[in-house]
Amino acid sequence: MSEVLKFHFDVDGENFSSAGEASVVMKKKLRQLGFSPEVMRRVSIAMYEGEINMVIHANGGTADVLVSDDEIEIILSDSGPGIPDIALAMQEGYSTATDNVRALGFGAGMGLPNMRKYTDYMNIDTKVGVGTTVTMKVKVQ
Repeated sequence: MSEVLKFHFDVDGENFSSAGEASVVMKKKLRQLGFSPEVMRRVSIAMYEGEINMVIHANGGTADVLVSDDEIEIILSDSGPGIPDIALAMQEGYSTATDNVRALGFGAGMGLPNMRKYTDYMNIDTKVGVGTTVTMKVKVQ
């Protein structure tokens, strides 16, 4: 593949049951393109965690995925409340999820740490009251 393939997904912030759909579709596309199971797993986990965060905290957002021979770039953007303290939010187990969200089995405080763990690069650009964009990259080789 010599050109960059681009995929766009809207993440519905109203529906927990649809959270993760983009990561499932992306995993299928990566399989069709012949990527290794390890690359598919890493991209799927990072995307899923990001989608869940957008549903829990930001009423949804968008996911854009750029696929090239060398890497897969995932850009998650939302217009949510922003992250006031990135260092705190990156700590395993830290969560601002409501009790209702926790009762559904979400909000364990592993989203951002897992996103960092399963990618080779992660950057968080956030502004309180405006939104957040998380850019992640997974190297293919």
